[in-house]
Amino acid sequence: MKSKLHRVTITQADLNYIGSITIDEALMEAADLLEGERVQVVNLNNGERLETYVIRGERNSGHICLNGPAARRAAVGDVVIVISYAWMDRAEAQTYKPVVVFPDTATNKLLA
Repeated sequence: MKSKLHRVTITQADLNYIGSITIDEALMEAADLLEGERVQVVNLNNGERLETYVIRGERNSGHICLNGPAARRAAVGDVVIVISYAWMDRAEAQTYKPVVVFPDTATNKLLA
């Protein structure tokens, strides 16, 4: 695991978009997520798991939107975990410390 947004709430599901997950830019930065980066989304409400890529959302909006076919895997209000992974050699893996962000689940805003 490279990084994780632990327990964010889906604010929108847009079936008619190409695909991906839109994430508030402030949350992306806090969790060291890059636009276009592959992530796993785990839905705590229904157990669904999916892989998609990140699209930058409006900063400090709290926006978390599943787009395209992924929109069928969650409803607005569902709580999810967004996980990114990275390849590294053994030496780096032994010392690497993943970034884990715990935003306010109600607002998807960073806690002070």
